[in-house]
Formats: sequence, C-alpha cells, structure tokens
Amino acid sequence: MPRTPDKSAWVVIPLYNEADVIAGVIEGLRPYFADIVCVDDGSSDASAKRAADAGAHLVRHPVNLGQGAALQTGISFALQHPSCEYIVTFDADGQHRVEDALGMLKLARDEDLAIVFGSRFLDDRTNPGWIKKVILKTAVWVTNLTTSLKLTDAHNGLRVIRRDAAERIDLKQDRMAHATEIVLELGRTGLPWREYPVELLYTDYSKAKGQSVLNSVNILVDLVVR
Repeated sequence: MPRTPDKSAWVVIPLYNEADVIAGVIEGLRPYFADIVCVDDGSSDASAKRAADAGAHLVRHPVNLGQGAALQTGISFALQHPSCEYIVTFDADGQHRVEDALGMLKLARDEDLAIVFGSRFLDDRTNPGWIKKVILKTAVWVTNLTTSLKLTDAHNGLRVIRRDAAERIDLKQDRMAHATEIVLELGRTGLPWREYPVELLYTDYSKAKGQSVLNSVNILVDLVVR
C-alpha cells in the first residue's frame, strides 16, 4: 500500500445513475489516488452529490450524452492539470478492482508504456457467461479488423493512459462504440502498449446496471451503425 495517494495518476469515472454504489467505489480508490474525477452524465438520482461527498472532483453534463462523451470530458478535465501524468479510466458500478488498476499503473511505469489495456480474457478469473463471452469475443474480432491493435478484450473500461497518449484522444462516439474508437485512436499514436489480466466482478448489481446480455448486443449494434 502506498504511504500517500498517487498525485500523478488521475482516475476518470463516467457516472450515470450509480447512487447506490459510487461512494463505495470512490472510497476504495481514495487511499491510492489523490485525484478522482467523476463526470455525472445527466443522472436523475443522487449520483452527483454522493460522488462529491465522497471526495471526487465533479464535472456535470446537464443532459445524458453517453459514456463516450463523459469519458472525453473527464480526460480533458484531468489533462488541464499539470500534475496529471497518467489517466486511469474506471467504471462506476463497482465491477473493476483497485488492485488491477494499481498493477496496470505499475506496469506502465516499469516498462515505459503509454497504454495498458485491461483484459478479462487473459486468465480464467472472470466468468461472464457463455452468451456474453461469445458476444464480447465477436466485438473483439470486429474491433481488431478496424484498428491496428490486436486485443483480447476490446470493451473493457479499465485502462491506463499516459499523458502523451491521452492528449491525442478525441472521442466522437457517445455510446458503447467509443470503446472501439479509443482503441483506434490510441493505436494510431504508435506508442508502446500492453494488455494486463484483470478480474471483472459481475455482481447482481453490475449485471442489472449494464452488464447484461442486452448491453453486449448493444455493443455490436453500435459497432455496426457507427
């Protein structure tokens, strides 16, 4: 455990109607990261207040613009601060593990990597179910056809991005297709990257909030129509 929270790595969390869990997510991160940015994307519940009360920087969209837009807003906000050397993108629903984020950040620093992508498919700790796994693997195949990076998990929201790579991100896709778009833009940088094995926690809550099979189908729809 670090003696003081990291001041050079900023965590960016797109936030939409996660009032039940967001405070716990932030509290889990705060011992390790000095700056956590939550972008409230037009939530209709108390998500924004609970994020702010838990100690996060809060940026608000007055209406729901989509996860891609929220991610771009958070990245832009973090980059305004000279202390930001790395950005960690992290989901609001509690499915990501702080330990994995710390491991990815250490790998980036130790090996001078500009991008580290989290992958749930590099080991067998994560069990998304066979239907969701097939859909996600199809999304990986589609993404790899259209980008220069060959990933095992293209739609994992846990990433570490160094400042020089983050400065080249300009997301236009607002829905789930932004995950392919960010891979495309990071691949074009030509900067060094790696994947890192992570465990996704498929709780009853996270499944209900966005990890359902229907959401996976929406990923494929967005890839086709983008």
